[in-house]
Amino acid sequence: MRALPRRALFAAPVAVLAFALVACGGSDSGSDSSAADTQQQTQTTGGAEAGGEATGDTDDKPEPPLTGDIKQKAEAAALAAYPGTVEKSEEDAEKPGMYAVEVKQADGTSIEVYLDKSFKVTATKKEGTEETGDAG
Repeated sequence: MRALPRRALFAAPVAVLAFALVACGGSDSGSDSSAADTQQQTQTTGGAEAGGEATGDTDDKPEPPLTGDIKQKAEAAALAAYPGTVEKSEEDAEKPGMYAVEVKQADGTSIEVYLDKSFKVTATKKEGTEETGDAG
């Protein structure tokens, strides 16, 4: 009869642990891991960067910087259309197959110049606005 209380002592922590895992959404299958990872990333970054609030971009796709010959041609085409100083040049994650070159103009404003693969200006966006102008 003494064996019953010992079993109860071992079963109680296991039951509490199982309940805690279910209540917290824990799973061995990994199916809920992406939601947990997203929540953990949001908590780690304070929610701002993960939500796009800190960077100003609402997308979370990385925009790789342009390099080599492509960088030189894209920046030259952007500067020919909008004189100034190149701040950055990158592949455009929002429009695959396009390049984006940010140019700081003489008056201090910045403009994002969008180019296609043939380095033709297709659109622009003044920094700090959501309006996009078509190239003329």
